[in-house]
Amino acid sequence: MDASLIPARDDPRLAAFVARDRSQRGRFVVGVTSTRIYCAPGCPAKMPKLANLRIFSSPAEAEAAGFRACRRCDPKGAGVDLAAQVVADASAFIAAAEAIPSLAVLAKRAGYSPWHFLRIFRAHTGLTPRAFAESVRAARLARAIGGAARVADAAYDAGFGSEARVHANAARDLGMRARSARRGGEGELIRYAFADGPLGRTLLAATDKGVCFVGFGEVESALLANMRSRFRNARFEPAPEALAGHLATVTAMIEEPKVARELPLDLRGTLFQRRVWEALRRIPRGRTSTYGRIAAELGMPKGARAVGAAIGANPVSVAVPCHRVIGSDGSLTGYEWGIPRKQRLLAVEGARIEEEFSAPASLKR
Repeated sequence: MDASLIPARDDPRLAAFVARDRSQRGRFVVGVTSTRIYCAPGCPAKMPKLANLRIFSSPAEAEAAGFRACRRCDPKGAGVDLAAQVVADASAFIAAAEAIPSLAVLAKRAGYSPWHFLRIFRAHTGLTPRAFAESVRAARLARAIGGAARVADAAYDAGFGSEARVHANAARDLGMRARSARRGGEGELIRYAFADGPLGRTLLAATDKGVCFVGFGEVESALLANMRSRFRNARFEPAPEALAGHLATVTAMIEEPKVARELPLDLRGTLFQRRVWEALRRIPRGRTSTYGRIAAELGMPKGARAVGAAIGANPVSVAVPCHRVIGSDGSLTGYEWGIPRKQRLLAVEGARIEEEFSAPASLKR
């Protein structure tokens, strides 16, 4: 066998395979000489001896060398399209159902065991079938509640069964009281204030519960338009004196992120968005993560794009540190308030930006 296929101990691909890094799928495969099987990064099978590993650039190259695909990790991706079809069918079935289907019903429909179906569904959506159904029902409620004369009418139209259940979970499902949502936030007071800070002009907005928006820019009118688009029909009121303390906290937070704990937040988003935002708040100062890593942490290894969309919807910059998420190749990727501000924040925090292929110390010479 070609000696060039034997990986060096500091080969970053070997490090990724040993770390079971699923984000590297599609970039290479690893053959095991003792079994003549080749696997993708992230394979759950028992880790073979390093001396038995051979690295190939593609499944075709591995098969040409006499290896066959692992059935557990499916390195050729033969099962990916089928799983995606299963999830798409289940999602459509859930969306069309008046009541929330049970896991047993969904699994039987898909032809899988309940455990296997649950694993596939979570990997593609980041949610359990029930949580997905609740989010669908909440979206249905949000659409119905705007045109309904009464909350009760919207509740029944959305499939909640009773108005009481809507009011009980309105904060979780809608981000505000049900009657406020029916009026598009009309009547709700959001106070705001501007200040100059290390990242330029800063706009902060808050409800009675806490800060609901933090943005940076050069043009105040653009910042105001951004804020208003997030809180349709709410009542806005400038309050520079009342919000001076919160603005000072945001400014201090840029130099010392721990101050974020002192800032009360009123975060509004879908269940999935809030799961992503909580994951962002767990990234330590001086560290970065990637969309793929966060998706894997949330149990959805194929959900990097969905994670990116949720990060892009983050309404509270710095307090929810979306600037700590970078591309898998170490690139800074997008940031709503501009890449220079993202660079400044990471520099202040002393963040080390490394590519995901960086080898762990245990494998370095």
